[in-house]
Formats: sequence, C-alpha cells, structure tokens
Amino acid sequence: MIAYLDGTLAATGDRWVILEVNGIGYRVYVPDPGIRELSQNSGKVKLYTYMAVREDAITLYGFLHESELELFTVLISVSGIGPQIALNILSQISLEDFVLAILSSDEKSLVRISGIGSKSAQRLILELRDKIKKVQSTMAPLIPGKQESVIQDAASALVSLGFAETASYDAVKTAAKGKTTPSVQDVIKTALKLLKEAEKR
Repeated sequence: MIAYLDGTLAATGDRWVILEVNGIGYRVYVPDPGIRELSQNSGKVKLYTYMAVREDAITLYGFLHESELELFTVLISVSGIGPQIALNILSQISLEDFVLAILSSDEKSLVRISGIGSKSAQRLILELRDKIKKVQSTMAPLIPGKQESVIQDAASALVSLGFAETASYDAVKTAAKGKTTPSVQDVIKTALKLLKEAEKR
C-alpha cells in the first residue's frame, strides 16, 4: 500500500497528474479542486494516496489533504459507491455542502453530481446519516444552551467523515465561539478551514 507520494509535478490532465518520484512517473487521479491547486504549484508536491486494486488494473487516487483522503475512504465504504464516483463527488461539491446535504437529507443536491442517481443519493444519505447518528450517541454534549444541537451536529458530521473526535470538537467550538445562533453549515465551513490549517502545520 502506498500511503503518500512526495515528488515533482510532471504533467496534469483531466482529473489526473503525473508525479515524478525518484525518476519514476506515477499517474494519480485527483479531484478537480486539487488539480486547480496543483497547476499553480511548480515545486515539490505531496499527495496522500489510496491504491485501488482490481483484477485488470491498479489505480492511485491522490489528495492534497489527509482529510480529503479520509472522506474518500468513507465514501467508497458506502455500497454502490466506487472510487470514480467518490472522485466525482469530491470534484463537484464542496465538503461543507456535501455534509449539509447529508444532514438535511437533501437528495436534490446530491443527484446534481454526475454518476449519482436517486438511489445512490438515498443510499448515501441513509448510510452516512446512520454513521453520524452512531457518533452522536457516543458523544456527550460539551456546550449547553441553544448552541448544543448545532455543535453536536457539526462535530458529529466531521467525525463520521473521518476527522478525529477531539480535533473536530475543538474546531467546531472555535468556529461557533461568539455566535449566538450559528447555523450548522457556517460552523462546518469555518471548522473545516481550521482543520485544514492545522494539517499544514
């Protein structure tokens, strides 16, 4: 299993890059936001990778942030969602909008993603909401009052998508601090920025 690749960007294409590592060029499939960021980078590049092995092919999927890799692995754990569909999801919808769609059972937002039909959208909502509910049931509320449900929903959503429990709660609490009536979407959006900044340190 290849955990990550650290090398030089040799070429980019439609959702793929060639990363040269010690004289060997690896073709790695990357979501669109990652391609855009990489195209502006001419130096060393580190991609966290997932290796999909089939009888007729071995394919590498790469991500600039560990959190994106964690979400990818969560997505492909859903029945009927393979690596290519997961790549489509990460290319066509932001993480915060995806989480909000799951929490609010917003099937319409999910079927706009190519490769996601009504049945796949329903399956994503059912399986990922169940994961969020399981996480919620094991987490004690940390903040009393009106913010409690927002904090709980936002933190549970992040944990269910692969983020560490402590880091999720810390980021969510910081994101909600000073806001009297924060929305789940706003808290998740701010918390995600905090988590990604923490990864870069």
